[in-house]
Amino acid sequence: MAAPGARGCSLSGLLPAQTSLEYALLDAVTQQEKDNLVYQYVQKVDGWERDLAVPEFPEGLEWLNTEEPISIYKDLCGKVVVLDFFTYCCINCLHLFPDLHALERAYSDEDGLLIVGVHSAKFPNEKVLDNIKSAVLRYNITHPVVNDADASLWQELEVSCWPTLVILGPRGNMLFSLIGEGHKDKLFLYTSIALKYYQDRGQIKDNKIGIKLYKDSLPPSPLLFPGKITVDHVTKRLVIADTGHHRILVVWKNGQIQYSIGGPNPGRKDGIFSESTFNSPQGVAIKNNIIYVADTENHLIRKIDLEAEKVSTVAGIGIQGTDTEGGAKGEEQPINSPWDVILGTSDSEVQRDDILWIAMAGTHQIWALLLDSGKLPKKSELKKGTCLRFAGSGNEENRNNAYPHKAGFAQPSGLSLASGEPWSCLFVVDSESSTVRTVSLKDGAVKHLVGGERDPMNLFAFGDVDGVGINAKLQHPLGVTWDKKRNLLYVADSYNHKIKVVDPKTKNCMTLAGTGDTNNVISSSFAESTFNEPGGLCIGENGQLLYVADTNNHQIKVMDLETKTISVLPIFTSENATVDGPFPAEKQRTLPKLPKSAPSIGLPAMTVCPGQTLQFKLRLELPSGTKLTEGVPSCWFLSADGNEWLLQGQTPSGDIENISNQPTISLQIPGDCLSLEAIVSISVFLYYCSADSSACMMKAILFSQPLQITDTQQGHVAPVELRMNTFISD
Repeated sequence: MAAPGARGCSLSGLLPAQTSLEYALLDAVTQQEKDNLVYQYVQKVDGWERDLAVPEFPEGLEWLNTEEPISIYKDLCGKVVVLDFFTYCCINCLHLFPDLHALERAYSDEDGLLIVGVHSAKFPNEKVLDNIKSAVLRYNITHPVVNDADASLWQELEVSCWPTLVILGPRGNMLFSLIGEGHKDKLFLYTSIALKYYQDRGQIKDNKIGIKLYKDSLPPSPLLFPGKITVDHVTKRLVIADTGHHRILVVWKNGQIQYSIGGPNPGRKDGIFSESTFNSPQGVAIKNNIIYVADTENHLIRKIDLEAEKVSTVAGIGIQGTDTEGGAKGEEQPINSPWDVILGTSDSEVQRDDILWIAMAGTHQIWALLLDSGKLPKKSELKKGTCLRFAGSGNEENRNNAYPHKAGFAQPSGLSLASGEPWSCLFVVDSESSTVRTVSLKDGAVKHLVGGERDPMNLFAFGDVDGVGINAKLQHPLGVTWDKKRNLLYVADSYNHKIKVVDPKTKNCMTLAGTGDTNNVISSSFAESTFNEPGGLCIGENGQLLYVADTNNHQIKVMDLETKTISVLPIFTSENATVDGPFPAEKQRTLPKLPKSAPSIGLPAMTVCPGQTLQFKLRLELPSGTKLTEGVPSCWFLSADGNEWLLQGQTPSGDIENISNQPTISLQIPGDCLSLEAIVSISVFLYYCSADSSACMMKAILFSQPLQITDTQQGHVAPVELRMNTFISD
């Protein structure tokens, strides 16, 4: 509730005074004039008879990055507070995060400033705390965030737009509001003067707020929010945008890393692999050892030359652009949050891959980068290197039109291309309109395929409904890929946590895999499988496999479209790999986390004495027609929770190189025993694949051996055989 003596709390109460200020600022010439105008404004608003007070955060809301829920009128009293009303799908909200990060670097809570994210969801999926947690981690949000799932504060203040910033004084009194993105200068000006004004009056407190970062509680992972994936059809290698680690991985089809380029921290640097950096890369495309990358938060298109082992910039200037036309040479053309890329051609008769199509999410358009001189539909000859708009007006709409520049997109986030007849089009997943659209490669006409609704201004026509055309409903899809073998389109229906399949001929859209549950259930069947905001996908192995970047599960999942089975691709490194990302040289293996589905077998208790050596013989079987995956370290681990002294001086892990000649694991009981009872655990991880290596899988098992230790000398103990004939079933 509002503080005593407060008047109506709508943002409209600020409008007359702040509008006058902003007109005056337009006429101000020097920084001192601007500072004085804002200081006088704060003095005026602070002197109102009654504060325009913000309501208190409702009780019972879920909080992130804090030790406990925060109260505006208790914890934040004496602070200048910036409330950021955002929703994590919104590209404009994402564009604001660098400004907020910069503000936090300039002023801390001890200086009297605190930012609080008020997450006010657009989509139902965004109301779920676990999904907001993922976004907080993905976008490196380090200030408190409250999940206002019912948008109660949004409604009380009559907020109307994502993002909206509301700046509060030390009494919870509203001072300023900033609507939309692109107000960094005003944000810094308003907050700095508000801090100065209240510091001059001794009303700023330097107490610290109890911050507990969610990211500090997470274990390390080989992948972190992988956004997009593509396949090199010549070498069968996969290229993965490991978005959260700010790097690009090139991996063999068994998951072994060949190259890791960039990471672990964000940056913007060209050069040799060991020096190059990216910032939350998304889309990737590969041909002839050249990879093109949508370096999203750097607002760049990057080029990776695998033969020269160098990275260069081919489009963008490293600053968020506002141009919606383009036409300059790539490295001189500002661009805005490119989200996906795909190689195509300007001549449908000859497939030259001389155009890089770009889903420009930030300006709601489809752009093209000419990799060679050529033409676009309805365009004259263009020079090599030209980067320009192909389709989309720049307005955020769901508008289809025969004239490409009059069509409207709403955060296009995924591209695929069907160059053959009768298609000859780009497929576009338009995330904020929850639609799949087509763009003709012949004349640029933009047409509807599935999802959304007919009103071009309605960006809230979403759901989870299988059906035909406009009767089908999606929720913020991010990925799409064309299966030319079957003439089908696969869609990552991200916020429904499903993979859908679309027949473009009939416009029929059906669920292919995913229950809609976000729990990471490793199931071999499509029907029982789960995903968590999958962001990208691609077709490999001549149409047999569908690779899915399961973004919030930090995994690559492999769907066999012929056997209808699904598995997780293990991502691993080796001594021979060129790795410049967050894979330090391993001094000692870390025990991986066992999947929940891993069987646990308890062995009969064994009586042993100090100095005695135990032997455990692995006797595990694989299904017929399968083999251990070459190059992948199937392995075993010894552990003894609470009795680690048992393993001092022992060999705690090892490889399983041959299923027909499995190792014997030895454990010698120490001479000085700290306990008379203990449990030794043997964890086994087997990586195996079909005989033709078209699908790879991992299975794990846990054996638990209770030990009773006595000083009485024991006779010879026969080796313990660790068997499970039904360990893996087809």
